[in-house]
Formats: sequence, structure tokens, C-alpha cells
Amino acid sequence: MISKFNKNNFHNYTFCVWNQVDLDEIKNLKISFKSKSGSAYIITKNGVFRISNHWGRVANCRWKLQSSTNYKNQNTVIGFANWNDFYQIDDTSKLYFIKVNFDEKSVDYLHKDSNLYDQKAIVRTAIETSKIIKIITVLLKETSWAKHLVFQDFDQFQKEIINELIYTDKTFIEIKRKFLQ
Repeated sequence: MISKFNKNNFHNYTFCVWNQVDLDEIKNLKISFKSKSGSAYIITKNGVFRISNHWGRVANCRWKLQSSTNYKNQNTVIGFANWNDFYQIDDTSKLYFIKVNFDEKSVDYLHKDSNLYDQKAIVRTAIETSKIIKIITVLLKETSWAKHLVFQDFDQFQKEIINELIYTDKTFIEIKRKFLQ
């Protein structure tokens, strides 16, 4: 598969999930360039290494770090992405879907062109996705939101509500209404 992204355009309006790698992976490689913000990049035939202390919203890109540890911004880590891990983005297109890990009580978003998209989750703009993620985060971490709602098993109920947020265009208020006492 030939990627449309390369050393000349990967940093312009792209989404990418970078995989954290060890220092050993780059010990014999030379830095190709440094950004104004201090991130260093090593360009290879297969992709790019990024040495940085900030991830997430990076200039006009959305670059996430898939970390083996609980990464905190301001800690410098090394990420690697293949050229075909980059996807074009803009602020108005519906490009993102939401994925929840109920066991870890975590929520994340990914690009619809990734191989993880199940073709069932609603695809939303960045702003819409952010709003739903905030709601789901509260649903996963708190219980007070269910105080006046009728249900038998909280865990099952929580999954049902969250899945409706992911797989339908219904608002949280619309979903909650059917469970009011």
C-alpha cells in the first residue's frame, strides 16, 4: 500500500496514532529536523520518529501517542508512525468515531479510515466527538448521573447508555428520558 503521506506533508492537517518506542530504536539514527516547539523528527523510508514532550493537538494536527505507560504531557517520549498511519483531517468533516474500553473505563477516538472502524459507530466532526467523549467520561467515572433513572443492573445500564451515544445520533437527554421514574 502506497501512502499519500511522506516527509513533505505528514505534518499538515493529519490525524495519527503514534506508537511509543524505546530509545534503542533511534540510537544510530540522525535527527532530520527540529520544529519551533522543540520536537525532533527522524525521517525513514517506512515512516517517522518523533521525539517530543507534547502530543494531542499539535499545530494543525491531532497526534495521539499510544503509550505502554501512563504518559503525561511534558515528559519527553519517542513515538513512531508508518507513513500509512497518517490520515487527512479538517475541522468540518465527519472523520472520527468513538471507542470505549469498559474494563479500563476509558474512552478514545480514532479516524474513520483506520482499520479499527467497525462501520457501525457514528462518525462525527472533531467538536461533536469531543462533546460526546466528555459525556462518556462522566458516565464511566461517576454514578450520580443515574440517580433518578430506573434500571436493574448498573453496569449493563451504563453500557447501554454509552453504546447509544456511540452508535446513534441521540443526545444524552433523549437517551435518559426513556429511563426516568
